Amino acid sequence: MATAEECQAALQSLIGRIAAMDAKAREAHLLDRTLSCRVTDLGVTFLTRLGPHGADEIRVADNGSPPAQVRFTADSDTVVAIAADPGTFMRAWISGKLKVQGSVLDLLHLRKLL
Repeated sequence: MATAEECQAALQSLIGRIAAMDAKAREAHLLDRTLSCRVTDLGVTFLTRLGPHGADEIRVADNGSPPAQVRFTADSDTVVAIAADPGTFMRAWISGKLKVQGSVLDLLHLRKLL
């Protein structure tokens, strides 16, 4: 089981890839959306905002945070594994290790980033 700090660092590395993207590619593929990742075995939820500007820092959600527009749910080991190898995203989703809630349009745009 990974720690909350390891999960946050893993998620931060994923959004770091987005920041490194060409600005035109970000504009073409990123809609302005809030994202959350609930880590079930740690009982913590992380939040960020993605958009043409890139991504905001990953932060821990507090009880007053509104629901994100796109929500991911997984255990800590799955979060770390997906960050290490984004190609495992689809396998985790298909196998049920990763749950995704959001519009189909949002998911299609995000898929292009992984």
